[in-house]
Amino acid sequence: MPEDVYHIPALLPEAINLLNIKPDGTYIDATFGGGGHSRAIIEALGPNGHLYSFDRDMDAFANRIDDPRFTFVHSNFRFIENFMRYHDAGKADGILADLGVSFHHFDSSERGFSFRSDAPLDMRMNRNATTSAADIIAGYDESRLRAIFNAYADLKKAGLVAKAIIKTREASPITTTFQLADAVRPALDPRQEKKELAQVFQAIRIETNDEMGDLRHFLQASLRVLSPGGRLAMLTYHSVEDRMVKNFMKTGNIDGKEDKDFFGKLTTPWRLITRKPIEPSAEEIEANPRSRSAKLRVAELLYPEAPPDK
Repeated sequence: MPEDVYHIPALLPEAINLLNIKPDGTYIDATFGGGGHSRAIIEALGPNGHLYSFDRDMDAFANRIDDPRFTFVHSNFRFIENFMRYHDAGKADGILADLGVSFHHFDSSERGFSFRSDAPLDMRMNRNATTSAADIIAGYDESRLRAIFNAYADLKKAGLVAKAIIKTREASPITTTFQLADAVRPALDPRQEKKELAQVFQAIRIETNDEMGDLRHFLQASLRVLSPGGRLAMLTYHSVEDRMVKNFMKTGNIDGKEDKDFFGKLTTPWRLITRKPIEPSAEEIEANPRSRSAKLRVAELLYPEAPPDK
């Protein structure tokens, strides 16, 4: 795979097909990245359709589409409601969000997302954000570190990993990716070292960027941004975010709390389009190994949520 590829979107035909795009509709690509999903949506739109694409990382701005039907929004997708109102865009007919990290972030060694190259321990999606991964490693106490490894990595030895970080940083600061990898390596299973290192880095990246907080805000906002009959298509890559999306599409809330009517029927603002998540084919995984953990879930809004009181 060429190193200069910004991102290859997973399950692209399936996601576009299940969005059920109307030529004159209004759509949102909540995670623009390399623009692969956005270009496919634009191709399906007619002259009166419009696409708003969000990305918090200004690196993605270089991939913007030169088309009057396209608007790039430099913002975290948690603010879609505010920016759609700002652009006087009305209700959306569909929203697509690919929660995977762009190849660009992993392959740009200076961003500090990967343990495969030595770089400052950064991991910020938005380079203007104030908190980096190094700040978290330096500032969190043992219990807080253990909590993020339990929550965002499913690490069996989360406590030992947290202890190893504390022990190392007491001797000298941990400021690079290699220093972090060296610090936690004694706590990992040598037979699964790469997998567990990836889990450690994933957990710290999620915490650095408040990815679960962003996702929670975004999902709740989608109830107010979509029009009735509009579709929400979500691509997830790990169990924590997939559980949140699954719960939300089933029940209308993040925690999956079921609300039933007098007859015991589940009341939910969504109609599931995918009863089970769609996963990449063997052919797609062979062509794009990074798609292997992708899951696509799609739901259609039956009725919107009222905007919050001002």
